[in-house]
Amino acid sequence: MKQFLASLLLALAIMLPAHAQLMAPAAAASASQPLDRIVAVANDDVILQSELNDAVRSVQQQYASHPDQLPPMNVLQKQVLDRLILMRLQIQKAQDQGVHVSDADIDQAVAGVAQQNKLTPEQLRAAVERNGGDFAQFRQQLGDQITVQRLHDSVVRDSVSVTDSEIDNLLSSPTYKAGEVHLAHIQVSIPSGADAAAIQASQAKAEQALAAIKGGMDFNAAAIRYSDAADALDGGDLGWRRLDEMPPAFADTIETMKPGDVSAALRGPTGFHILKLIGQRQPSRQMVTEFHARQIVISPSELVTPAQAQQKAQDLYNRIVNKHEDFATLAKEESKDPTTANAGGDMGWFQQSQWGTIIANKLAELKDNEVSQPFQTQAGWHILQRLGSRQSDQTDEIARDQARQSIGNRKAEQAYDDFLRDLRSNAYVNILVPELRAAGDQPAAGSP
Repeated sequence: MKQFLASLLLALAIMLPAHAQLMAPAAAASASQPLDRIVAVANDDVILQSELNDAVRSVQQQYASHPDQLPPMNVLQKQVLDRLILMRLQIQKAQDQGVHVSDADIDQAVAGVAQQNKLTPEQLRAAVERNGGDFAQFRQQLGDQITVQRLHDSVVRDSVSVTDSEIDNLLSSPTYKAGEVHLAHIQVSIPSGADAAAIQASQAKAEQALAAIKGGMDFNAAAIRYSDAADALDGGDLGWRRLDEMPPAFADTIETMKPGDVSAALRGPTGFHILKLIGQRQPSRQMVTEFHARQIVISPSELVTPAQAQQKAQDLYNRIVNKHEDFATLAKEESKDPTTANAGGDMGWFQQSQWGTIIANKLAELKDNEVSQPFQTQAGWHILQRLGSRQSDQTDEIARDQARQSIGNRKAEQAYDDFLRDLRSNAYVNILVPELRAAGDQPAAGSP
């Protein structure tokens, strides 16, 4: 639980409220802590020293068992501040576009986090507060996360499409047939509109990272220390990806590598990249269990109360099981499901989860030709008969779906990366603390 909260709070710590405000003078005068200070301005918003400190502490907590993997404090602070600035700019952009997150949306997100960790929302609140967190801020940070995700979806939806011909070309390509690779990376970005000196400085930093790795530094630690990518503080882990998701120049390099190998510093459209091949696996046949079943659905209505619907379903079950009346005939006469009633309740062949979790669980409990007791879903009361099961080769269908997703992911990643670069380069950002400025940051007029 502590590890979960540390990771979650780390992610949320860089998604702080969209409008930080300075402490009122009267409250500040009575407080025992020193006055806060503004460390950066992002358009019409500010980032406070206290916010930066909280975010840095969250990173340190995540790496408490491996503190040697963290970069020096001044580098860590710059990395975290850059994330805070970019997050703040995204929230501003989302608000300008009318993105709205309701309390109900946040309630649902809280319930989802709690359920994933086998907690109730009340237990999640207690756990956050036991670990020193403020639950109201936790909710706000979840809201910010949802806001940015909706901004991402909007940008991608408007700029990414995948055609059937692109899918056909990908499926026939050698890189697709080569399978998947598990990668980690270090990205040293080149600022938008950079001159030759800035490009040379980025290349020198990439070469410095490569030299550190060759000198024995762990790749994850080097990613934390040198990478500019959003996943730097996660050790640069890209997870499993198909080779076709990589830019062609990177794919060609990866094809020549063995697990454990580290590439040279490769020039890409946004900067220099160092890749590590962690593992690789070949594609395999995708066999899926399918079920054939039929159902009768009795739904409550203005004329049928829920209790009457339940009794009607029970009566039909008794007629099928005890009086041996024909299931299909009763389905045609009595079922209220518009998609299956005219077919005698026949649902056809389908994958287990296609009709929802409740029906999937019932299918797993039944034997072939067995009829279930009436059970309830949102649609009403069901009687389910499992007619059979089979193993179906879904390799081609799954491959096509994966190819569509792969192409879409690659385009979406590039589109949103371009969007963030434009957002950052066109924003007014003033880092007021000189030691927190990264290379290339220029102070605004009048700044120290």
